[in-house]
Amino acid sequence: MTAAEIRQSYLDFFASKQHEIVPSSPVVLPADPTLMFVNAGMNPFKEIFLGAREPTQTRVADTQKCIRVSGKQNDLEEVGVDTYHHTFFEMLGNWSFGDYYKAEAIEWAWELLTKVWKLPKERLWITVYRDDDEAMELWKSLTDIDPSHVLRFDEKDNFWEMGDTGPCGPCSEIHFDRTPNADATPEMVNADLVEVVEVWNLVFIQNNRREDGSLEELPSKHIDTGMGFERIVAVIQGHDSNYDSELFMPLINWLKERSGRAYEGDDAVAMRVIADHIRTLTIAIGDGISPGAKGRKYVLRRLLRRAANYARKLGLNEPFMHEMVPVVQDILGSIFPSIMERDEAIRRDIKNEEVSFQKNLQRGVAVFEKLVSNMDAGNTVISGEESFDLYSTYGFPVDLTCLMAAERGLTVDEAGFEESLNAEQEANRSMQKAKLNDNAADLIADLVAQGIQSSFTGYDSTSGETEVLAVFDDELVLLKETPFYAESGGQLGDTGSISCESGTFTVSDTQRPAEGIILHIGEFDAGRFDVGENVTTQVDTQRRRNLERHHSATHIMNHALREAVSDEIRQAGSMVAPDRLRFDFSYHEAVPSDKLEEIERMVNRFIMENGAIETNEIPIKEVEGSDIIAVFDEKYGELVRVVDIGGYSKELCGGTHVDSAGEIGGFRIVQETSVSAGVRRIEAVCATAAVELTTKQNRILNDLARSLSVTPDGVMGRVQALLTSNRDLERKLKQQAAKSALSSVDDLLGQVVEHNGYQLLAARIEGQGPDGLRQIMDALRPKITRGVIVLGGDADGKASFVANVSKDLVGEGLHAGKLIGQVAKLAGGGGGGQPEKAQAGGKDPSKVADAVAAVPGFLA
Repeated sequence: MTAAEIRQSYLDFFASKQHEIVPSSPVVLPADPTLMFVNAGMNPFKEIFLGAREPTQTRVADTQKCIRVSGKQNDLEEVGVDTYHHTFFEMLGNWSFGDYYKAEAIEWAWELLTKVWKLPKERLWITVYRDDDEAMELWKSLTDIDPSHVLRFDEKDNFWEMGDTGPCGPCSEIHFDRTPNADATPEMVNADLVEVVEVWNLVFIQNNRREDGSLEELPSKHIDTGMGFERIVAVIQGHDSNYDSELFMPLINWLKERSGRAYEGDDAVAMRVIADHIRTLTIAIGDGISPGAKGRKYVLRRLLRRAANYARKLGLNEPFMHEMVPVVQDILGSIFPSIMERDEAIRRDIKNEEVSFQKNLQRGVAVFEKLVSNMDAGNTVISGEESFDLYSTYGFPVDLTCLMAAERGLTVDEAGFEESLNAEQEANRSMQKAKLNDNAADLIADLVAQGIQSSFTGYDSTSGETEVLAVFDDELVLLKETPFYAESGGQLGDTGSISCESGTFTVSDTQRPAEGIILHIGEFDAGRFDVGENVTTQVDTQRRRNLERHHSATHIMNHALREAVSDEIRQAGSMVAPDRLRFDFSYHEAVPSDKLEEIERMVNRFIMENGAIETNEIPIKEVEGSDIIAVFDEKYGELVRVVDIGGYSKELCGGTHVDSAGEIGGFRIVQETSVSAGVRRIEAVCATAAVELTTKQNRILNDLARSLSVTPDGVMGRVQALLTSNRDLERKLKQQAAKSALSSVDDLLGQVVEHNGYQLLAARIEGQGPDGLRQIMDALRPKITRGVIVLGGDADGKASFVANVSKDLVGEGLHAGKLIGQVAKLAGGGGGGQPEKAQAGGKDPSKVADAVAAVPGFLA
């Protein structure tokens, strides 16, 4: 069977067991802040397991895109070294939401493996949680497995948890014996051996893990199974390695041809790592996440740089991974169409990141040289902080730092590096926590367990009467109904007040940490509420209206941007505030100013046409293939809300909007900037804020016109003339400075002294910056053939230094880069460079003379 046939046979089998076959979710679920990436098939169904959302189907099956590079579920270090772990993989899964339980899950798993796929029963081993007597008995009574092949294990192996908190439960794993004679022993099971590999995990979700580590029973019991697709393909096809199947071999063959290396030894490890990582990058970027500087974007950047580092071991030093994207598409494009739809963006983002890494690597080498040259005498250890800075800032792999250090007789504090890396990872994990306090997870679980939920009424009103359901720490209030919009889809949460005779609560923010849980965050100005008490709610209406104006304008601008620039543009994030909007989008270059003007005109024209803004609900299945825009990382249910702005813009959106476009009042683009590689940002304002911006700009223009004694229309011409005149003056001044500097060469030669058998010139030249010093150095170098030259200057409030060491003296151990680093330190600066020539800067120009005078001592 081919991989595609194996995948389809799995889905067909569970379809025959009345399971709804659903498409894979994206690899990011921003509605769940505890997850950096989807790392298991159950992630999209987490709220169902918690009881926070009702399932539309009680039996579901799919193949889910998963990435494991962070948190508890992190396989990165094993990838490529062994043959069965991956950063990206498909997880075949079948779920029961309060329907069938252990008996059916076990019986069907055995049927698929032994009757449909006909795996030899004697090669199958089962593990169960140590005190799960029920599962142990079911395996023996419902299947014809050898009873001695059913083993008990502790929490580490047979209690499944998605993260530090959340749904969990005992599990039953199925392992396959790959030994030549099917003679595996119990000691080989769960021992991380390639000879006995886990292929399927049946998780019995019956608990919720709280922040304090305790377990509680969930309202309903569920089944969550996960089968590693890459592993089962290798098992069915008889491969000892996942990488030997058609899921990876086309990529490995491509690398063999490109590098001219054989698939063996360390080169095989490098090829497996690159093949794995390019799959992950292609899938993630296809789902709209580009490599970048923070969070999950930074994880992708590090993944690409890790692959690039392994590529260097194959002799592949130039950008090439973007050329592998079509190979990934041939393998996965039919099941995950997003990587076909975003083909150009995927290749462009990977190439841009590769090119950027090459530049950073070159800069990293220069920083490394500077770091070494500035090390104190007798110090032979590069600290963990320094090596981590090279890694995190320049993408400089620590093993490369170790190699270069060893070439210079130095070592790296690798333990310190690991400490810095772990500290950063912990910080990243902390950033993923919800906005609420540390007990938020337990709070939400308690509410869900009690069946307590609130409903949103704010589409139709901004005030009302309702009942208090819960009050926590005098900072969080939960109501039965609320007109307060909880932050979502980029729109900030509402503010306002909740009041009754016994107290007044000022709402400073509104958040929805789980479906149906709308929490009002703030403080009591007076008194307190009791549970069950009736209260009056009042949203800050003016603020809400301004939010609605900016939100509706965002939709219109999104459509205008795609129409004026490119229909391939995809939203990459947004923020809707009362006084401004921010819209991030995927695009590879700056939007030209004339295009921005065109977008601004298009939006204002539509506002003036005052088109009606309507909302309606449709089944999510009707969205695909329509002209409705959906954002990849938003969470949608079976029914979705469509915001239709006069037939011009149609988007899935749960936010609040004005009733007609004319209410927006006016629209101005403030600026367009870069956020990261492949992501741009437009900031804009509406209504009163747009008027104020226009008024401010007009005032500046009129003041400038008066200062230049021209009309407002003549300002640009006058400024251009002044700029041209200024450039001419600067050029003349530089020419004069150069002539003056070069005239001093003969005087400088008179300051040359003999030092340790060679000529030395160390001099201060007043009024010269880096350019002037370099010109003088170029004139001096031919006249001092065996010697050291160090020049220092001061200009524009800064110190500058250049150094030159003749080639023969470099051979005797002198180094211009190390020397200039020590000199610049005395002027509050630093620098470095090559052994023969280097330059540096300093903050204190008054120390230039002292620094130059210290040169003989440094040389000694």
